Amino acid sequence: MVTDQSCMYLIHSYSDAFSAKEKRVAEHIQLHPSEAVHPSIEELAARIGVSVSTLLRFVKKLGYGSYQEFRIALATETLKPESRYYEIDVEESGDPVGISCKAARTALDMTEKLVDRDCLRTVSEMACKSAWVCIFGLGGSGLVARDALHKLIRSGIRCQSAEDFHLQLMMASQVGEGDLALLISHTGANKDSLAIAEVLRRNNCPLVVITTYPRSPLARMADYLLVAGAPGSSVISEAFSARIAHLAIIDSLYIEVMGQLKARGMRNVEKMRTAIAGRRI
Repeated sequence: MVTDQSCMYLIHSYSDAFSAKEKRVAEHIQLHPSEAVHPSIEELAARIGVSVSTLLRFVKKLGYGSYQEFRIALATETLKPESRYYEIDVEESGDPVGISCKAARTALDMTEKLVDRDCLRTVSEMACKSAWVCIFGLGGSGLVARDALHKLIRSGIRCQSAEDFHLQLMMASQVGEGDLALLISHTGANKDSLAIAEVLRRNNCPLVVITTYPRSPLARMADYLLVAGAPGSSVISEAFSARIAHLAIIDSLYIEVMGQLKARGMRNVEKMRTAIAGRRI
């Protein structure tokens, strides 16, 4: 990875070595450096009008080991420092509560427009009929996966989750056509998440993906795709609002499941409430 030279300087200095298509990439980034930070590699390639392989050759020629390394270098040079730890502009005198609430509201509004209601209904029907619903998520998405388990288990649906990556791989190896897998990933480009998806596909287990990037590698592997929205969503910044959006999709899935289970679902909820009622003071 290049660490001692400016990313923009490298792009300028390599101009004579670029192919015609790589020069198109360079020109776009030089004209729109901050806007080039946020899109996934597929999205940026489509925006410029080149292939993903051209974009990969471009960043390799600059000396970066991966597209992600290039994005981080470009973000470090072109974005405000606060934009690298949060997904919207943070003014120096800004109210942190107002800023975070604004980001959350924007993410929820975007998600309301993006989520495919028919897909949500179909996934809910499958969850109600599946032998097991296995829920996967790593890092921040692991927190959403735990919330999904917490929600769905009260409905009476047989579901399971795990925090450890190896345990998740083991879970994926044991499911099949009669089960349902729910895999949550903000970027849809995490190598471990993709490894889990590969195991699920080998076992012919239907795969539901919740992500913020509909053109990501993981999204392309999904049988059923539920897309969340996040303002300025980027793998450069910590996209906290994406977590809120993903939780909203989980809540929506739970509401749809309970609507389909009707009386059976309510009986299971009452069982859950009875079981934990004795632990309250």
